[in-house]
Amino acid sequence: MPASRGGSGGREGRRLAQKRGRSASSTRWLERQLADPYVRRAKAEGYRARAAYKLLELDRRFGLLKGVSRVVDLGAAPGSWCQVVRQKAPAAQLVGIDLLPMDPVPGAILLQQDFLAPDAAAAIEQALGGPACLVLSDMAANSVGHAPTDHLRTLALVEAAAAFAAEVLRPGGGFVAKVLAGGTEAALLSDLKRQFASVRHAKPPASRKDSRETYLVAQGFRG
Repeated sequence: MPASRGGSGGREGRRLAQKRGRSASSTRWLERQLADPYVRRAKAEGYRARAAYKLLELDRRFGLLKGVSRVVDLGAAPGSWCQVVRQKAPAAQLVGIDLLPMDPVPGAILLQQDFLAPDAAAAIEQALGGPACLVLSDMAANSVGHAPTDHLRTLALVEAAAAFAAEVLRPGGGFVAKVLAGGTEAALLSDLKRQFASVRHAKPPASRKDSRETYLVAQGFRG
């Protein structure tokens, strides 16, 4: 019977994963990926990662990509947010930057370097041909398994991304960044509220319910 086969298949999958040397946590991650409708949808629709739907959903809510002409994607690998930008704003100049190599995204300029490098902002602005309309960041620090530490490490990345955005954005521009719940971002929020006309938090439906991630959406850069 199908139900019986599904149950035994799950147990057999766990046994096979364990036989292949995967840890229990790795096995759980693999099972969650295989069961995730956004993972299946991304594969069917040609996106490189399920994260594409987070940006699509944020764009539907906030109109992030409407009328943009220059976009920067920080921590762009593997490139799913670049794919969304190309789809929703095909005429925009797009620069993605990451320490990791990426397969080409048609119509995007991809830089393999640290966005914190002293010459990165100038290199990106030159590649864009002018100041950015939108800076995107889906970056998170590698997890060490300790929630407060993970939050602080990711917060440091967000603060660096916000400082970078302030350097390259044009007046009226926007900034989007992933943050982890942790309650120590008051200073960052205060800075963003001084710099932008609107600063909001959002958790798109594609963000897993058990995830502590949310997104900061700042619009109307004051310059």
